[in-house]
Amino acid sequence: MTCSILVGGAWGDEGKGKCITYLCDNDKPNIIARAGVGPNAGHSVEFNGEKYGLRLTPSGFVHTDAKLMIGAGVLVNPDVLFNEFENLKKYNVKERMCVDPRCAIISKDHMDRDVKSEHLAKKIGSTGSGCGPANSDRVMRTIELAKDVPELQDYITDVSLEVNEAIDNGEDVFIEGSQGFALSLYYGTYPFVTSKDTTASTFAADVGVGPTKVDEVIDVFKAYISRVGEGPFPTEMTQEEAESKGLEEYGVVTGRRRRIGYFDMELAKESCRINGATQIALTCVDRLFDCARVQNYDELSAETKAFIEDIQTETGVPVTIISTGPDLKDTIDLRKELL
Repeated sequence: MTCSILVGGAWGDEGKGKCITYLCDNDKPNIIARAGVGPNAGHSVEFNGEKYGLRLTPSGFVHTDAKLMIGAGVLVNPDVLFNEFENLKKYNVKERMCVDPRCAIISKDHMDRDVKSEHLAKKIGSTGSGCGPANSDRVMRTIELAKDVPELQDYITDVSLEVNEAIDNGEDVFIEGSQGFALSLYYGTYPFVTSKDTTASTFAADVGVGPTKVDEVIDVFKAYISRVGEGPFPTEMTQEEAESKGLEEYGVVTGRRRRIGYFDMELAKESCRINGATQIALTCVDRLFDCARVQNYDELSAETKAFIEDIQTETGVPVTIISTGPDLKDTIDLRKELL
């Protein structure tokens, strides 16, 4: 009987997809709701030996008994959604999906404006998915809503009503945020940010949940940091140094090479404070330390434990989930011990 929100702690690419998949497969929430900007963010999911790159479908889709929902604050590209229905057919995603009638719709015009904008495409480093121009039209009150799109009629549901009724009935709700705290339009590295706020408070509003209904906020960090696109990056290392450490990565949506940096404790502290984090999930620990596929905290090296404990001390937030590999079983879950 909890309502949990998962957020990215930095510039996205923190391993949220793996964490969401693990938590939803393990905890079996009744509803998994997608919050965030829209299809400009990609979540990587690896389950039963297969890999998926998701842009609108909640990453917890592997829990097949859950209802899947897209909140009113999320921009929807119907083509992206229907493509994911096809790719995830064996998980009955199409039959379980609910889209709020107030979701705004991304059109080809939005994508064209995104790609052709010198400011967005070149200076900011937009993904070209149309989200910025779409949110601009939403502010101007000129955008089309999901309730007016015939192809979406079978999926239209009042997400806020469904989610709040579930919480009131003692059911578990998991809200999945996208991108990361440092890309927030308000709190990120402006102007090199996304087109709306990306903190837990806004993710709750995206699906129509009030702050008193939220029990847990899980802030996800990688053991190092990465960033796609332009903008400040205080702890960035050179590409040569990243390659020497085996830290070469590419974005799910754009395929662009990610910039790599060292863990930024000051950013982590600010992210936990503004998100109101109650837990930290730490991913890719095996990429920095020799702990691949370790599933027991006691088996971690002293150096690894010191790194984790330093994060807990500095942020004041317990590290409850530690990911040591891409598979769901490559997870150390300390929630029973620490919460």
